[in-house]
Amino acid sequence: MTSHYTPPKVWKWDADNGGKFASINRPIAGATHQRELPVGAQPLQLYSMATPNGVKVTILLEELLAAGISAAEYDAWMIEILSGDQFGSGFVEVNPNSKIPALMDHSVNPPQRVFESGAILLYLADKFEAFIPKDSAGRTECLSWLFWQMGSAPILGGGFGHFYAYAPEKYEYPINRYTMEIKRQLDVLDRQLANHEFVAGAEYSIADMAIWPWYGGIVLGRLYDAAEFIDASSYQNVLRWANTIDARPAVQRGRIVNKTWGETLEQLRERHTAADIDAVIQQRN
Repeated sequence: MTSHYTPPKVWKWDADNGGKFASINRPIAGATHQRELPVGAQPLQLYSMATPNGVKVTILLEELLAAGISAAEYDAWMIEILSGDQFGSGFVEVNPNSKIPALMDHSVNPPQRVFESGAILLYLADKFEAFIPKDSAGRTECLSWLFWQMGSAPILGGGFGHFYAYAPEKYEYPINRYTMEIKRQLDVLDRQLANHEFVAGAEYSIADMAIWPWYGGIVLGRLYDAAEFIDASSYQNVLRWANTIDARPAVQRGRIVNKTWGETLEQLRERHTAADIDAVIQQRN
C-alpha cells in the first residue's frame, strides 16, 4: 500500500482537516468561552449526550431509580459537542478534559465533581451500594472488566469508528487494523459470556452497563452500521447478552436521555423527572 503523506518535522494543527467531527477536538485544553452550567432541583446533575459513554451513566441512574433508590434522582442536561458546549467555562470546571459525561453531586457539601464515565459509574455504585459486588473477589472481577472497557473504547470508538464511519476518506490499512482488534475484543467477550450470564459473573453490574453501549451497540446494529461488516452474528454469546440487557426497562429508559437524533420517539433532549421519560414511552406505545 502506498502513501503520499510524509510527516513534517513539527506537527501543526489544521482546524479544517479531520472531517465531520474535527471541531470537537483541539490540541490544547481549557475553556474557549464563558458559559455557566444550569443546575436543576435534583441532587445529581448530569451534563452529557447520548453517545455510548453518556448512555452508560443514564442507564445506571435509571437502574438505581428502578431499584427504589430515590436519592439517585437526577437532572440530565444536554451538552452539544458539535456546538462546542464542552469548551464552555462551566463544563471545563467540572471536567478539565472537556469530554462528556460529567457529573456534579449536590447531595454532599461541598458538591463533588466526577468526570470520566468509568469513574462516574464506580462513584455512583459505591455511593448507593448497588450494581457492584460486595465481596472482594467479585468487586475485583467487576472492576477488571470496567477498566477493560475503558481501555478498549479508544479502539472501538476512536479507532474503528473514526476510520470506518467518520474519516473524510476510507483507508484500508487503519480499517483493517482496528477491525482486527475489535473482533479480537468481541472474541474475548464471547468466550467470557459462554460461561457467565453477565460479563463479571452471575450478577448484573456496572461492568455490563459500561460495555453494553459499545459492544452491545455494535452487535445489535446501532453503532456505525457495522454489524454485518464485523460478522456480528458469529458472536452468539455476546448477542444473547446484548439482547438480555436491551430488554431491561431501565436500559430502554436510559438510552434515550440526552438523545436528539434517530427515531423521534426515541429522543429526549433533557431529563428532569421520571415523567419526562414516561411521556416519550407513552407516545411510543
